[in-house]
Formats: sequence, C-alpha cells, structure tokens
Amino acid sequence: MRQRATDIIRAARNTWKRFREARNGNVAITFALAMIPLVFAVGMGVDYTSAAYREDQLNAYADSAALAAVTPAMMASNDAASTSAATNTFNAQASTLAGVTYSSGTGLSVTIVDTITTRTVTVSYTAASNNYFPNVLGESTIALGGSSTAVGALAPNINFYLLLDSSPSMAIAATQTGINTMVSNTSSQGGCAFACHESDPAADGLGNPGGEDNYALARNLGVTLRMDNLVLAAENLATTAQSTETSNHAAYQMAIYTFNTTTTEVAALTSNMTTVSNDASGIAMLEVYSNNFLTKGNNNDDEDTNYDTAMSTVNTAMPAPGNGTNAKGDTPQEVLFFVTDGVEDEDVSGSRQQSLMSTSWCTTIKNRGIRIAVLYLEYLPLPTNSWYNTYISPFQSEIGPQLQACASPGLYYEVETGGDISAALTNLFQIAVQTSYLSK
Repeated sequence: MRQRATDIIRAARNTWKRFREARNGNVAITFALAMIPLVFAVGMGVDYTSAAYREDQLNAYADSAALAAVTPAMMASNDAASTSAATNTFNAQASTLAGVTYSSGTGLSVTIVDTITTRTVTVSYTAASNNYFPNVLGESTIALGGSSTAVGALAPNINFYLLLDSSPSMAIAATQTGINTMVSNTSSQGGCAFACHESDPAADGLGNPGGEDNYALARNLGVTLRMDNLVLAAENLATTAQSTETSNHAAYQMAIYTFNTTTTEVAALTSNMTTVSNDASGIAMLEVYSNNFLTKGNNNDDEDTNYDTAMSTVNTAMPAPGNGTNAKGDTPQEVLFFVTDGVEDEDVSGSRQQSLMSTSWCTTIKNRGIRIAVLYLEYLPLPTNSWYNTYISPFQSEIGPQLQACASPGLYYEVETGGDISAALTNLFQIAVQTSYLSK
C-alpha cells in the first residue's frame, strides 16, 4: 500500500516538473487537460499514504495487545482474562488513532490456543482509514486489517546454580583507575595490579609498608576489587530472583559454588533467597602462601584455577532437569550461571598450564538439557606485568569467544573494565527466565 502511494506521488511531481520547464505555446492547454487526472493522482497518493501509516500503527497495537495476553500474570490466569487483557490493550490504543473508523465490538478478534506448557494468542483486527478525497477513489474509506501472534510459556520453576571464580586473578582492581593505583603503589615489585591474598608476604619480599600483602594494600588504599563486585552481584541476584519468582508465579531455588584449586559449596540449594544472599556475603578470595603454596602448605606451583574440578563438581550436584511445570512428577529446570575471567591454570600431565578453558564439560552439561549462562569478566590486559605478557597475552583475545562457545544460545555476556557486574548478571537472569515472545 505504501509503495503504491509513493509511485503515484512521484508521477504527479514529474508531471508538474515537465510543465514548469516546457516553453511551447500549447503546453498550458495540455496541462489544463492533464490537471484532472493529476488532482486524482495526488488525492489517491495522500489517501493511500495515510492508510498505510494508520495500518502500521494498528499493527503495532496488535503486537502490544498479543503480548499483554501472555504476561506471567495472564499465564497464571484463565483464557478469559487473557482475552480481556488483549481486547482492552488494543481498544485503548486504537481509540486514540485519528482518521480511523473502528468498531470495538466487531472489529477485533482474539483467539487463544492452550497446551500444557504454552498459550498462543492471536489478535486480529479490521478497520477503515477515512479518506481526505473520497470523490477521487469513489470511496470514503480504505479497508485496513492485520494480526499479531504471541506465544507465552507458563513461567517454569527453575533451580539456579552459581559457579563463581574466586581464584587470585579475581583480585585485579575493578576499574582502570584502581589498576593504576595498585601499579603506582607497588613500584618495588615492578608495578603489580594483582591484590593477591598471602599468608606470608614477607617470604616474597614484596616491600609493601609494614610487610603487608597486596590484598591488604588494596584495602588500605580503598581500591575496589573485581571480587568485591562479584560478591555484591551474587547478593543482588538473590534479591532479584525473589522478586521475579513472585511476579512470574514460579518457584525458584538457588545454590552458590566458588572455585579455585578446589570447589566449595557456599550456599546449598534452597528457596530461601535471604539465606543465599547472606551466604554470598561471606565469599572470600583464595589465600596463598609465598606465591606457590596454599595455606595448607601444599606446593601447587600457583595452579589456582581448576575448571575441570569445578565443572565436574557442579555437574554432579545438578539433577536431571524437568520441564519446570507443576504437573505431578515434573521437576524444575536447571540453569548454571558461570562467572569467570576464562583463564585455566592447572596441572596438565605433570606441569603447570595457563590456557583457554576446554569446552568439553560445557558440552556435557548442555547435552543433559541444562542451560549455561556465562558472564565473562574480561581478563584485563596488564602490560606492566611480565607474567601476563609472556603467558596470557598470546591468547587473551580468544578468551571471550571460547566462553561464548560454552554458553547456551543467548546466554553470554561480557563485562569490561569498570563494567557493572551486578547489572550484567541480572540481565542474564532475566533472559534465562523470559517466557513470552512474538511469533509473527
């Protein structure tokens, strides 16, 4: 409809241009004779353009109405409530559109098809666009019509497992300003951006005031670490889950695990989100002794990020997922939130290896029907650190793509230097629980 109107207006403009440029004596007579179809053409163009615009608006209203019928609140109600929501939403908007004749009683149709887990709502309308030049087309209106379909799933019950990196690399300052502060205050170490937590910093001769380690130095300088933001994000996510399950009329449970050389259950799976939030506040950095030793005195050659143990442990903890409905015998869906900087640091065939993590465990977990949401905390370039330049820099650009390959479709997010980890984790959560969409 819109293209036809454009063609008509373009033809009228071309005719007028030829008249203005012509110099022959019979042009005026010819133009006078051409004026009648020219006026008709302009009138048709105006009316068809107006009708196309009004139909676009009504189609948008139909989209809005269809989605209004499959919100979590509507999915928890009966078909009559969804029909009423769609009808009221469309009518409220259509009544404000000038130049349209529309009957709220006969011009709208709402059809609903339910399955055990979904509701499909189709909103169809008929209306008429009032013409500015009714005598041109011989009609006072142009017929309008369209439809929109939205699909809503019953908000599923979900168990969420948070697997959070608590290795020393999470002790990098959270912002570039913080990194600069750490580097400038560790000149005796050659400028170190890591706030490592050591039980015997004197053994490394760090040269910090009072013999303190870099972790204590960061605290004294008021530098916020990436781990600090991660702990806050976990606390906030529990609060978000609690409010979302209420609005979605669903049941959620959450558990938290941290990993470094080993994997630790911080919060057991529970529906009490207050407990989860309180437990999250106690997440701590791995403490090492003289760089290459754990507190227990076991020499692990600084191999502090064991992905294989972490993924294996959480895979065992997660039961087989169900559909998340309230049907008898059904069980919750399972979603793993994996938050890390993506650098493996573990023993491989008897020697230390820092490399990209393997996605094999990701594949194993996804093949069980469990979704994986990955939040990549960008491994920041640290050009003042010789270890980074030698061992991490060569593959730093590949970390993000590797983690994205680990994630389920649509459930990958990156946080750059100074980024909001809490907001990113919340966005991933909302995507994971999203239940409605337009199908056409």
